[in-house]
Amino acid sequence: MKLKHILIGAGAIIALLIVLKLTGVIGKEQIEKVTVEKAGEKTVIETVTASGKIQPETEVKLSSEVSGEVTELLVKEGDVVKKGQLLCKVRPDILQSGYERAVASYNSQKASVAASQQQLVQSQANFVNAEATYKRNVELYNKKVISAAEFDNAKAAYLTAKSTLASSKENVTGAKFGLEQSAANVKEAGANLARTTIYAPVDGVVSKLSIELGDRILGTSQMAGTEIMRISNLSSMEVNVDVNENDINRVTLGDSATVEVDAFAGKKFRGVVTEIASSSTNVGAATTASVDQVTNFSVKVRLLAESYNTVKGGAKDLPSPFRPGLSATVDIESETVKGLAVPIQAIFTDNKNDSGNSSEDTEKQKSKLNDKQIKQYVYLFDAKTSTVKKAEVNTGIQNDQFIIVKKGLKAGEQIVSGPYSAIQNKLKDGTKVEQTSKDKLFTTGSKK
Repeated sequence: MKLKHILIGAGAIIALLIVLKLTGVIGKEQIEKVTVEKAGEKTVIETVTASGKIQPETEVKLSSEVSGEVTELLVKEGDVVKKGQLLCKVRPDILQSGYERAVASYNSQKASVAASQQQLVQSQANFVNAEATYKRNVELYNKKVISAAEFDNAKAAYLTAKSTLASSKENVTGAKFGLEQSAANVKEAGANLARTTIYAPVDGVVSKLSIELGDRILGTSQMAGTEIMRISNLSSMEVNVDVNENDINRVTLGDSATVEVDAFAGKKFRGVVTEIASSSTNVGAATTASVDQVTNFSVKVRLLAESYNTVKGGAKDLPSPFRPGLSATVDIESETVKGLAVPIQAIFTDNKNDSGNSSEDTEKQKSKLNDKQIKQYVYLFDAKTSTVKKAEVNTGIQNDQFIIVKKGLKAGEQIVSGPYSAIQNKLKDGTKVEQTSKDKLFTTGSKK
């Protein structure tokens, strides 16, 4: 009796399993849900991203050439100044006395020149008289009217007067040279005295003031002096960014750029590359620096005024809404190509690995696909059989979303575009899939 019950139960279970199998409840092949897109022509802009600080394109650092105490300070930080405007003064006491001594020496030398010239006039008169006397004595001596001693005295007086005249001429010349030297000393002393008064060399805004009234400053005569202030042209701003050595060769002068400033969330500004450093920022650094240190090159991107003229907010007291030192991120458009393109996550390599963080998918792909020596593939979708087929492709430039396909794919062909985890780890040649939309795919994934 018990055996009969066991056989009946076993038969019922077998029958149930058969029914479930026939209805597909159990033993059904697992079908991966994927999104499909057609390969089509797109414009792909490759960018180089870097971050840095906003700074004025023109900035002048002012230091005093003389040391001393600041006795007058006529501006404050943020003031707009014009070229030639008086900014501050340094105590001139010592230099003032030096200038006065130089002027006094100059005047004394002028008097010496005048005295030498008068002496020359006297010497000329004496010479004329001695010359006339000598000539008369020559005639008288020839006529035997005067003695040889008298003739010799007249001749000696003539030669003495001639020598005195030459000496007076040289004294005048020397006095004039001394006057020129004194004039140079006055000029030098005046220039030194003028250095105690500092004027604005350019039009601009006092972007940084480093001193206070009464501070003692160090001059730049023999060493690096105290920086007094900075005057900047804030109507023309730029972003100074550090570009990695792997990307610097893709950047050229004149490249367009998109600039995002942290202080202006959600707004984008336009810029253009104006300067690329020829040496890395590490040149000249200590030799003890690690060999693993990142090597960057400084690149300057000018902010185009037309992109921020209508911006509201920011620095209302300055010519532009940007204050020096604001943080910014720059996307430099290094190359633009129009051609056949597919989503970047659709490309995979033979070096597959597990990934569970979808937020890093694009960055992983961009990094991996930069190496063009590695073979790259896509999965073609066959709508008739709902299966996928692996196809090798040759790719070009890429941006955050799409990558150019140079070879191995035709326009209009359907390729598997997601999800990233399925493309990288689950799909194989001949895998049966179910086409779905992105909304359904990610909605289903989030519910799970």
